[in-house]
Amino acid sequence: MDMKVKPALNDLRVNGERLWDSLMELAQIGATPKGGVCRLTLTDLDKQGRDLVLKWAREAGMTVTIDKIGNGFMRRAGKNNDLPPVVTGSHIDTQPTGGKFDGNYGVLAGIEVVRTLNDHGIETEAPIEVAFWTNEEGSRFVPVMMGSGVFAKAFTLEHAYAAKDTEGKTVKDELERIGYIGPEEPGNHPIGTYFETHIEQGPVLEDHDKTIGVVTGVLGIRWYDCTVHGMEAHAGPTPMALRKDALQVATGIMQEVVAIAHRYPPHGRGTVGMVHVHPNSRNVIPGRVKFSIDLRNASDELCNQMDNDIRAAVAKASKDSGLLIDIELVSNYPAQPFNADCIAAVARATEKLGYSNMTAVSGAGHDAVYMARLAPAGMIFIPCKDGISHNEIEDAKPEHITAGCNVLLHAMLERAGVV
Repeated sequence: MDMKVKPALNDLRVNGERLWDSLMELAQIGATPKGGVCRLTLTDLDKQGRDLVLKWAREAGMTVTIDKIGNGFMRRAGKNNDLPPVVTGSHIDTQPTGGKFDGNYGVLAGIEVVRTLNDHGIETEAPIEVAFWTNEEGSRFVPVMMGSGVFAKAFTLEHAYAAKDTEGKTVKDELERIGYIGPEEPGNHPIGTYFETHIEQGPVLEDHDKTIGVVTGVLGIRWYDCTVHGMEAHAGPTPMALRKDALQVATGIMQEVVAIAHRYPPHGRGTVGMVHVHPNSRNVIPGRVKFSIDLRNASDELCNQMDNDIRAAVAKASKDSGLLIDIELVSNYPAQPFNADCIAAVARATEKLGYSNMTAVSGAGHDAVYMARLAPAGMIFIPCKDGISHNEIEDAKPEHITAGCNVLLHAMLERAGVV
């Protein structure tokens, strides 16, 4: 029997056109004039998106469970339903100027896997589940990755419920309003293995002309606020040698942020994205400059080395200039390696299907980060045009969308087992 089944399974492919059509239909909910999507979490549009995805799940014969933070779990029964499910998923909330694929692809790829199994009458040993997580983007409420974070006990349900948007509306009130507070306690839902399929959100795969990124982990992130204290003075009468110019000292540290990232290749990242200059006047020497520092790398050890380097650079700048400089760590996300068996399952599926591929790391956070704390987890990347995401022009090729879903299908089948 095995000899007959295996060739059929090896030949199994998803319906790429059906997946693409589903993505385009979901993208109409909150569609923007520039071709993107604005479907902020827990809005009426988010409710419409959730309702549509659950409608598709039920049409595919799946049962639905919602937990108290609004995470949704869509289940296709297996032969042995006592086994923990093999889960895939992502999110369907978007940025205010978001695209059609970020998050949405991971959820609908899971639905397409189930539809494909249904088409071919394939029964898995373990159940298959597709999840959507509440408020991954964090654009309306913080913290980001809220639903998966509550699920993984990274923070409490009460903390998430109390979060407010700019209008003072709370997560709990908005979940109640759209009807998505479910009965299940977050975290009580079993997960045997977790896969997440996602556009890369960066340019590496496209630059290397590869179809699939076999993701080995997610970069650790350290966020700092740095403030240089100088002295405001008139730009004309004050000689150069007698100035306490906070901005000139700050720009030296900013250059060091980039230099540190270059010092720890290939995954070192260093960014200054926000700068406040006081008093920000054309003819006043800046007296105070506050700016952000974002450092990232693939392991906590490398992040620690970069942390030591930036603190040493700040201390040297303070000593050389005579100015007081504060640096404060304001956020710390540990690096998250993925499970070796899940990475191998993705790699095997990719090779079996004949897609060009490379190992990849995720520079952005995903719900898979929290899932990896609870169960074996892995991710599959596909290219996005020009590496652009969180933008209305975010785009991906239909053949890449199909390829990533085929890899997901075969990786999930390997973990779930086929009857």
